[in-house]
Amino acid sequence: MTWNLEEQLLASGAVKLRPHEPFQWSSGLKAPIYCDHRSLLGHPEVRTHIAEGLVRLAAVLNPSMIAGTSTAGIPWGMLVAQQLSLPFVYVRPEPKAHGLGRQVEGMSCQDQSVVLIEDLISTGGSSLRCVEALRQEGARVLSVIAIFNYGLPSSRTAFENHQVSLQTLGNFENLLRQATHSFSPEALASLKAWQENPEAWSTKQG
Repeated sequence: MTWNLEEQLLASGAVKLRPHEPFQWSSGLKAPIYCDHRSLLGHPEVRTHIAEGLVRLAAVLNPSMIAGTSTAGIPWGMLVAQQLSLPFVYVRPEPKAHGLGRQVEGMSCQDQSVVLIEDLISTGGSSLRCVEALRQEGARVLSVIAIFNYGLPSSRTAFENHQVSLQTLGNFENLLRQATHSFSPEALASLKAWQENPEAWSTKQG
């Protein structure tokens, strides 16, 4: 049987869809979806499949170093680095406010070819701040690789503007295909409308 990421995300409860009872994101926007990929770390079989998928995508790029975004990308990045026998660093979204004030933690990434591991891409802002931090340290960022991507228009534009590729194991379109039998056509249309324009969708929710 073919292993399906989106099916497992829904079955495990790591992704929840609530088009009629939206979640409140930290940004203030309301959204019909919430992802908690940290919970997947407690499911060994799912965790293994995800790690193997991330390793396959990273290995093709032949990196000399793996980086993980703090904090959600750290365990996944460590799994990839371990499988590829590569050095690992992690990147904070902002420089540390005390001590050495570092943003990239670990060994020097000067002149390294780096793949950055992330768990989730929404707007892409936090991931791209990490990309720029690696570049400032002298690294060449080959790609950002994530478990799941909402596919928001703003994130596509942001990655293009920063001239860095994005690869993901799963995406919102495939998730909707898996959820087809669980929601009415109206609910599915609402979910798609959110993806196309999250701000307008959130405003309509009041």
